[in-house]
Amino acid sequence: MKIEVLRMFKFDNGASVKAFLDLQFDEAFIVKGFRIMNGKEGLYIAMPSEVRHDNKSFKIFVPLTEEIKTQLTKVALEAYNE
Repeated sequence: MKIEVLRMFKFDNGASVKAFLDLQFDEAFIVKGFRIMNGKEGLYIAMPSEVRHDNKSFKIFVPLTEEIKTQLTKVALEAYNE
């Protein structure tokens, strides 16, 4: 599967959110709302989520295999580090 970063907005404000990004999959569809986060073990990609009326959040995009999740992370972090 071909995954590309379409847009990325980086932040340098000391917060745990380091960037927002939109990804394109196989030139077929775009998913918006990925985040690059700084956690205890370093940078990672957070999946898009929404907040319900009771203020609980849920993911709206879930990779089904570890292989796809690894590929998403690699593409996103490479773009972030450019």
